[in-house]
Amino acid sequence: MKKNKLILFLIFSIYLVSCNSNNSKFPTEKRYWTTNDYVKVIPELKYGFKSDEKLPSFNDPKTRLIVEKFTDPTNYKIVLDDKELGLKYKNEVSIEFFRLWKDMNSVYSAIDRKDMFIYEKEMIKVWHFGLGLELRYFKLGNDVILESSDDPNSNSVQRIINSNIETLISNFNIYLDGINDEKSLTNLGIVLFSEGIDKYFTELVELYPDANYSGMLRKIYLMEKKSNSEKIKSSLNNLKMLIESKNINT
Repeated sequence: MKKNKLILFLIFSIYLVSCNSNNSKFPTEKRYWTTNDYVKVIPELKYGFKSDEKLPSFNDPKTRLIVEKFTDPTNYKIVLDDKELGLKYKNEVSIEFFRLWKDMNSVYSAIDRKDMFIYEKEMIKVWHFGLGLELRYFKLGNDVILESSDDPNSNSVQRIINSNIETLISNFNIYLDGINDEKSLTNLGIVLFSEGIDKYFTELVELYPDANYSGMLRKIYLMEKKSNSEKIKSSLNNLKMLIESKNINT
């Protein structure tokens, strides 16, 4: 009996050491991760695991908290949505988060021998992290331009503002390119992908109802024809109807 207890104790101790050594590399005890945290975490996720090791994932109870923190948009919202903080300061933080997010995209992009995404949920959550961030990043940048301009209503300033919005819409179209890889997603991945369209593209149109969405509508038309998923087709159709109901610049 004592021998069995000793074996169980040793197994439990090894399990704890394994968990602690893994999680100690990541500030999971912090309520929110700052840009400085991401500067440390991203290289650890990209290079700190052997080729045969699994990355932190939502399906692994031992590492779930890591990926939950990694993909949590509250990390940037807590700063960028704070009305008490200065506009220029928030813009600087958004620039740094945007730079880091570009690097985040490569962490969970691996595919297996059947061309299926190994970490589809994690990958899509990173995409969603970026969609919400971009909405704030471009708005803060435009707000800084307007605040710093002698004449915010001048043609030159408005051209810059409109150009930035066009870039934002173009960036959102890149998300829709993911439909080209629809066969690499499971049913869960398709649902998550569609939820990104429903949530973030709606926020985009609500924020800029008068922008030019003609390019996005063309993209929607092409992706509707290409997709074999009724879920994705439904999300695209709802987006199309939303744009057409609010916008005449199409």
